Amino acid sequence: MKRQNYINWNEYFMGVALLASKRSKDPSTQVGACIVDTENKILSTGYNGFPYGCSDDEFPWERSGDFGDTKYPFVVHAELNAILNATGKNLIGSKIYVALFPCNECAKAIIQSGIKEVVYLSDKYADTDGTLASKRMLRAAGVKLTQMEPSVDAITLNFRKEDI
Repeated sequence: MKRQNYINWNEYFMGVALLASKRSKDPSTQVGACIVDTENKILSTGYNGFPYGCSDDEFPWERSGDFGDTKYPFVVHAELNAILNATGKNLIGSKIYVALFPCNECAKAIIQSGIKEVVYLSDKYADTDGTLASKRMLRAAGVKLTQMEPSVDAITLNFRKEDI
């Protein structure tokens, strides 16, 4: 008899996105993304961080202050990183899994890359101008928006060799 308590595809791919977020060095917000094709194959992952060549020890992580002294002009969001990390793969018709609803800048990249569905966990900035603009563009472009309701609260990864 097969095992019954396995995770579904949405939980698996959101789990990959959440695992990718653990690579982020942002002290306040860690976001990961996972792009999947129509055959449930992972095309790319990404997380929020600075561009290649920009040391995370030399650029600011602050959330307030003068614009140039904050992280905002420098950080590449998880969604854009995942799109860029796909390095030329065809993303048309794919899904992107992301913990936090995409901002308006990421929405543009999602639309332009041909991604057709955004699966997200949190919409905590739902009432901000950027998120409202994002939703307007994504809907106008025919991108499906799905807030995920997982059937599990947590997925535990175990690195102990003897438990494998």
